[in-house]
Amino acid sequence: MIVKELDQVVVRFSGDSGDGMQLAGNIFSNISATVGNDISTFPDYPADIRAPQGSLTGVSGFQVHIGAGKVFTPGDKCDVLVAMNAAALKTQYKFAKSTACIIIDTDCFQKSDLDKAAFKTENPIEEMGIKQDVIAAPISQMVKNCLADSGMDNKSMLKCRNMFALGLVCWLFNRDLTIAENFLREKFAKKPAIAEANIKVIHAGYDYGHNTHASVDHTYKVETKTKVPGKYMDISGNKATAYGLIAAAEKAGLPLFLGSYPITPATDILHELSKHKSLGVTTVQCEDEISGCATAIGASFAGALAATSTSGPGVCLKSEAMNLAVITELPLVVVDVQRGGPSTGLPTKSEQTDLLQALFGRNGESPMPVIAAASPTHCFDAAYAACKMALEHMTPVVLLTDGFVANGSGAWRLPDLESYPAINPPYVTPEMKDNYTPYKRNPETGVRYWALPGQEGYMHILGGLEKDSNTGAISTDPENHNLMCRLRAEKVAKIPVPDVKVQGCSDDADLLIVGFGGTYGHLYSAMEEMNKAGKKVALAHFVHLNPLPENTAEVLKKYKKVVVAEQNLGQFAGYLRMKVDGFVPYQFNEVKGQPFVVSELVDAFTEILNK
Repeated sequence: MIVKELDQVVVRFSGDSGDGMQLAGNIFSNISATVGNDISTFPDYPADIRAPQGSLTGVSGFQVHIGAGKVFTPGDKCDVLVAMNAAALKTQYKFAKSTACIIIDTDCFQKSDLDKAAFKTENPIEEMGIKQDVIAAPISQMVKNCLADSGMDNKSMLKCRNMFALGLVCWLFNRDLTIAENFLREKFAKKPAIAEANIKVIHAGYDYGHNTHASVDHTYKVETKTKVPGKYMDISGNKATAYGLIAAAEKAGLPLFLGSYPITPATDILHELSKHKSLGVTTVQCEDEISGCATAIGASFAGALAATSTSGPGVCLKSEAMNLAVITELPLVVVDVQRGGPSTGLPTKSEQTDLLQALFGRNGESPMPVIAAASPTHCFDAAYAACKMALEHMTPVVLLTDGFVANGSGAWRLPDLESYPAINPPYVTPEMKDNYTPYKRNPETGVRYWALPGQEGYMHILGGLEKDSNTGAISTDPENHNLMCRLRAEKVAKIPVPDVKVQGCSDDADLLIVGFGGTYGHLYSAMEEMNKAGKKVALAHFVHLNPLPENTAEVLKKYKKVVVAEQNLGQFAGYLRMKVDGFVPYQFNEVKGQPFVVSELVDAFTEILNK
C-alpha cells in the first residue's frame, strides 16, 4: 500500500442518533490531538429528540479537520465520509469532496432502509451518481461475528458498529489504536466488559482494512510539522468555559457558584462543573431560569464568584434577575451559548442572534459588558476575562459563545495559570469601617467598593429599587436617578479592553472583513485564501463588544471597503453604525443554523471587491 502524507484532512462520521457517531468522532479527534495534530471539530446534532431509526431527519454527524499545522475551521467538505445507513448517505453526501473516500455499512442499505431514505432504486450509489471510492462492508454482520462469543445480546453488539467504522478510519490514517483503547477503558471503567468488546471491534475494523486493503490503493498520514512542548487535550468549548470559570475562581481566591437550569446547548457547563466539588465549586440545578440567575446573585452577594449558564430563550427569562445584578452592582458572569431562534427555534443549531439581546435586552438603562469567545479553545480565556471583569468592576458580564463553539473542539495546550493576570476585587478598606455606604466609588474607575455580609462596621442594604448615591437608602429623586444611570453606564464604558487587532494586509487592504465571536476561524481562512490569490484583504475580529476597543472607529474608517459578516441579519453591523459616525459597511448575513462555508465567503467577498 502507498502511504500519502497530507497537510490536512477532513473526516465526517454520520449515522442515526443512536449509532454513536459523536463518540467515534471524539475518539478520533483525541487520537489526532494526542499525536500533535491541530484539530477543529463540528458535532452536527439533529434537532429531533429521537427521530425514527433510519429517517432522514434523525441523522447525526461529527466532522473533524486534522492538520499538520494550524487549522481554523472543521472544513467545508470532507475527504472521508462514514455513512452508517442509507439516510446518512442521502443527507451527508453533499458534504463530501469529489475525491472523497466513502465508507458504508451495506447491512443498513436493505430495501426497508432505502425506502426510509426516499431512494427510488435499489442501487443508491448509482442513483446518487457517486463516482468516488466506496468502501462497502457488511459492518453490522462482521461486528456480530466478532462478538459472537461475548454473551452480549444482538442490540448490545450492534451498538459497537461505530467502533468498527472508527477502526477502519484509524487504519486509513495509520493511527495507533493504543490511545483509543485507553479512552474506552477510562470511559467504561465501571463496565469493563463493554470496554473490551468495543476495543475488540476497533481492532476488527482496523484489521479488515489492513487485510483487504478495503477497496483503496493508498492510506494517509498527517504528520505534525510544528510541535510546541506541553500537555495537550481535545477540549470542547463548554468544557473550556467551565475550566476558565474554575481557573478565575482559584486566581481570585473565591469559591465558584453556578446556578443553572438545563438547556441545549449550554447544559454541559453545568455537567462539567458539577464534577469539581473538590475545587470549591458549588452547582445548583434550579427549577427555572430565573432562579438559576437569582441564586447566583445571592451567592455573589455572599462573596462568591457567581455564574449562570443558559442559551437565548433562557436569557429572556433571566433578564429581570440580570437587571437586579446591574442595579445592585454585583459581579456575575452570564454565559449565553447562542442557538437558533426565535422561541424554541433550532435547539441544536448555532447562530449569533443574541447580540442585541445581550447588549440591550433588559428594561431601563441597563449597561452590561459583553465578551464573545472566538473558538472552542478560546472559551477558556474568554471565561477567565469575563470573571476578571465582573469581579474587578462589580458588574454582571455576558459571555457569548454559540452552539458551534460550545460543542466543537480543538487541540488545547494546558495553560500555565501563573502567567494569567491577577484578579483583585475592590474590597472595602479598614478606613471605611463605620463610614461605608454601598455606592461609595473609586473616583477613577467609578467602581463601588465590595463589602460582604457579616463584616462588622460595613452593614448595608442592596435591592432592586433605586438607591441614593450617597446614603444607599431608597430614592425616587429624579436627579439622583439620572446620576445613578449615568454612573452605571460610565463605569462600564471606562473598563479597559485590548485594541482590536487587524490581521492580514493590515496596512493597505482593499477590503476589511469584520466579525465577532465564533466565526473567527472561517473568516480568517477566507482572508488567507484571498490573500494567497493576490487580493489585499484584512480581518478585524472583535472579542470585546461592550465596551468596544478604543481603536474601533480608527480601524473601521481606515479601509476603502468594509464587510461585516455575521450569523444573523445584521445585528453587529447595526450596532457598529450606532457607535461609529458615518460607518456604512457591506454586509454578509446568514441564519442557517450552520457554520459559514469558507468557499462561499470567498465568493461573496470577491464580489464586493469587484464592485
